[in-house]
Amino acid sequence: MRVEIWSDIACPWCYVGKARFEKALDAFPHREGVEVVHRSFELDPGRAKGDIEPVLKMLTKKYGMSEAQAQAGEENLGSLAAAEGLAYRTRDRDHGNTFDMHRLLHLAKDKGRQDELIQLFYQANFAEEESVFGDDERLVSVAVAAGIDADDARRVLADPDAYADAVRADEREAAELGANGVPFFVLDRKYGVSGAQPAEVFAQALTQAWGERPAPLKIVQPEGDGAEVCGPDGCAVPQK
Repeated sequence: MRVEIWSDIACPWCYVGKARFEKALDAFPHREGVEVVHRSFELDPGRAKGDIEPVLKMLTKKYGMSEAQAQAGEENLGSLAAAEGLAYRTRDRDHGNTFDMHRLLHLAKDKGRQDELIQLFYQANFAEEESVFGDDERLVSVAVAAGIDADDARRVLADPDAYADAVRADEREAAELGANGVPFFVLDRKYGVSGAQPAEVFAQALTQAWGERPAPLKIVQPEGDGAEVCGPDGCAVPQK
């Protein structure tokens, strides 16, 4: 079974939702049969790469709230993250364009290190003091920590077209599936779960999706010699 997760590194609910989903997945009896793929979704796709501002300032402008209200929201998110065992800096974080991080996540997918990289990007953005915005070498260092070759990461960052189509394809697909916010979880292209739901909701969705998977094909084999077939090594020659 495949679970696809549309998310953005700048999304705190994606950070919390990933932890809740993984709690359910770790307890799922068929865990080894579940493939998880991370898909790209930008919360602020129109923001220029060099346009970086404090999170509180962004929140007050985007939602028309006071700075005190924005700070209270951050404190609440910090408490929810802590309940999932996650570190969360409630002050002095930056907000910026995440397109390059999504391109690196597609590189990491090709290298088999996608889950490692997205978790380290979340940690860097939400828990560490050094900003992940505006410095390519900061992104390279995070990629290296996830097991990506530094030169490979630099080549992607130096080429604005590298994996750009893959990111845009993910975003188009999200729109086609009806996702207008993240996190958005799609299980075997049958069920969609929107938001950072409790682990119990994810557990129920996993169980339901797994139970509706097609049954394995049963081969009808009569007793005695099997019928002749053609295979990779050619066709059996009939014997008199």
